[in-house]
Amino acid sequence: MAATVTKLGTRLTAPGKTDGPTVRAAIDAFLDSMKIRTNPNTLCAYTNVLDRAAETLGPDRALADVADEEIAVALTALWGTAKPATWNRNRAAVGSWLTWCAAKQHWTAPILPDSAERRRENNDDTKAVSRSRIDRLCRRRDVPVREKTLWRMLYESASRASAVLALNIEDLDLPNKQARVTVKGGDTMWIT
Repeated sequence: MAATVTKLGTRLTAPGKTDGPTVRAAIDAFLDSMKIRTNPNTLCAYTNVLDRAAETLGPDRALADVADEEIAVALTALWGTAKPATWNRNRAAVGSWLTWCAAKQHWTAPILPDSAERRRENNDDTKAVSRSRIDRLCRRRDVPVREKTLWRMLYESASRASAVLALNIEDLDLPNKQARVTVKGGDTMWIT
């Protein structure tokens, strides 16, 4: 028998024998767990991430044969150039799966190595422009009416700048002080 060292200690395994399921079977079991399958959004997100990870790791390999560093290599290959929020989200999904395998199922599973650490996300701390500042801007004589209208519509409607800038005269309903805009996804919405 060969000794295999794990993070939890040393265990004995026969050469060529594996402890636990394949990567694909472990992912399927995780996705079928009550924690994941009861939330359709979580299920969809985790399925996308873990299916891609399985293809990179080798879906028919024994989970116990996957080394910690292979997880980091797979994450880097798949999302190494992604923005920090995407990296962190996908890393967390893989980490949740691996933790579930080890803690809940007691399968031999790799862990997320230090080389696959979370990335710092840049938070946008931009503050909204105050109503009094918009009012001062709209009272200035040196600012053209078009810009005054744009700023007022953006502030009052909280619409996307692209939607307001795409407005045509035909889209305006002046008596009701509203305008028809096409929002993200192609839907039509009225802004007031």
